[in-house]
Amino acid sequence: MEKETLVSSSSSSSSWGADPPPEDCWIEAHRELLPRWRSLRESSQTPIPISISRVNQFDAARLDVEMTAMLKEQLVKVFSLMKPGFLFQYEPELDAFLEFLIWRFSIWVDKPTPGNALMNLRYRDERAVPTGGKEVRTGLEGPGLSVSQKIWYCLTTVGGRYIWSRLQSFSAFRRWGDFEQRSLGRRLWLLIQRVEGLYKAASFSNLLIFLYTGRYRSIIERALKARLVYGSPNMNRAVSFEYMNRQLVWNEFSEMLLLLLPLLNSSSIKKFLLPFSKDKTSGSSSDESECPICHANPTIPFVALPCQHRYCYYCLRTRCAAVGSYRCARCNEAVVAIQRHGLGEGRTSKN
Repeated sequence: MEKETLVSSSSSSSSWGADPPPEDCWIEAHRELLPRWRSLRESSQTPIPISISRVNQFDAARLDVEMTAMLKEQLVKVFSLMKPGFLFQYEPELDAFLEFLIWRFSIWVDKPTPGNALMNLRYRDERAVPTGGKEVRTGLEGPGLSVSQKIWYCLTTVGGRYIWSRLQSFSAFRRWGDFEQRSLGRRLWLLIQRVEGLYKAASFSNLLIFLYTGRYRSIIERALKARLVYGSPNMNRAVSFEYMNRQLVWNEFSEMLLLLLPLLNSSSIKKFLLPFSKDKTSGSSSDESECPICHANPTIPFVALPCQHRYCYYCLRTRCAAVGSYRCARCNEAVVAIQRHGLGEGRTSKN
């Protein structure tokens, strides 16, 4: 038995090797593996998917344009008493100044633009969006734009648009497009046209991607990773649905009238309303002495029967020939026949 225990103890000591590890070895191992575990946990977490209305984003951009136009209109009124056309040559500078003011008092101070504020939207730095933790509840959390993003946004939107508008006006004034094919002006004009075409193509591609994903409505926002998200998860509707329905019905009715009014014949409507506006036999002496069609003294006076109103022969004859059942322009009564003015018995048929 003693031999067996010795053999077993010698075998166990040989299997374990040297001295056993220290008691605090697990602490060191925990410290080494903890950063790896945190990195794996953060990489496995995905942000909460959120969907921002595309219509609201487009409406916000349109409201910003309308706000700029309204401010421009008020500013133009200030210089209304000055020389006509004074602000025309400085219009790009005026537009850039107004856009800079909107940027300075909205995006630069971490506030939404007027259009974004009305649509409950704000800019968020998509590169610094938290993926987990106690601070993430709705998926709308995240810091605003950084200082570099704000500056680049101003340079690209305000400065870029101003430089491009000035470049186009300068090239049109210098007539670069009319120069010869080998001239430097012609080459610069072709370069401007190509750059503009590429920008439009990229904008159209970005629009298709935006309609599919709902992110980054412009190329500038996509390049800066500035995404529009809801400023508040809960927003009360300021306008009632009843008012919106009335406004919608009135807009559709006005558009229908604008479409149908040019198609209506004003003369036929006037003839239709004539019996309701005055009596058939009423009329002043000056009206009776003129032809109701050409509004001149009849050269060959004829009267319409049976209403006895006087016309020019050619005016009355052509109208009766063109219209099967012509009605008098004064009383709206059907003209059965025409008669030479001053003749008592003889009658001439309308046909």
